[in-house]
Amino acid sequence: MSRGSGKGLSLKDKLDGNELDLSLCDLNEVPVRELAALPKATILDLSCNNLISLPSDFCSLMHLVKLDLSKNRLQQLPLDFGRLINLQHLDLLNNRLVTLPVSFAQLKNLKWLDLKDNPLDPVLAKVAGDCLDEKQCKQAAVKVLQHMKAIQSEQDRQRQQKLQAEREMEKKREAEQRAKEAQERELRKREKAEEKERRRREYDAQKAAKQEMEKKTKKETVHTRKPASSSRPPQRPRHKLSWSRSVLRVLLFVLFCILCTLAACKLTELQHQPLCISVNTLYEDVVAALQNHKTLQNMLQHNS
Repeated sequence: MSRGSGKGLSLKDKLDGNELDLSLCDLNEVPVRELAALPKATILDLSCNNLISLPSDFCSLMHLVKLDLSKNRLQQLPLDFGRLINLQHLDLLNNRLVTLPVSFAQLKNLKWLDLKDNPLDPVLAKVAGDCLDEKQCKQAAVKVLQHMKAIQSEQDRQRQQKLQAEREMEKKREAEQRAKEAQERELRKREKAEEKERRRREYDAQKAAKQEMEKKTKKETVHTRKPASSSRPPQRPRHKLSWSRSVLRVLLFVLFCILCTLAACKLTELQHQPLCISVNTLYEDVVAALQNHKTLQNMLQHNS
């Protein structure tokens, strides 16, 4: 391991009780893995090196109680620096820090802090003070923690406000969506009702037109039948027609019987019977009367 990276150093050789001195080692980075293997080293001195930043896994060294990072070139601390909850003494003298991470407020055991000779934000510089003696450095720790807690509370409040605003916005969007869906359902319902009403009106119109057509056709039929019925002679009642047909049938039957009797009396051996003799006589009388009647008509016609 090279000296610049801190590798090649025998950390155990530099460990004195619970103190590990890595100052003036010309370090460019912190040997976090080797340090994590030495949980006894609760006091760590990394001052007077060339550290520009601390790796994020540096915050896993939660066993640290005292940490000296003075006289480096640190521009910022890791965002989760507050994980070093057992830290009581922190020296950040003569670095390039402007602000501190909000998680700094979680260092509830911090009792001593030195932030001199950093280009701090004016508000933070005023809160930290000068740290020229033990008392001022202890006050700096208390005041900076309070300041960072206030910042954390403000950020939490803003975060909560943002979350609340997002929830309200989400609720508003959901309400608008529900209102839109309800409006669409109402619109579809109204359109459906209008369609049903339109179809009902069409059906009624078709039905009325059909009835009107049937009525007109019936009326035309009645008008067409009236002249034909007026020109025809009045028909006899059906029962009278049936009676006339019955009488005609009887007469025809009687006439047929007479003709049959006459034929039998004229053409058969029955002509010598008394009945046939009477029939033949009657026939001859009728024929003679008809002939006399015909002769009389001819005479009348001739005289006229």
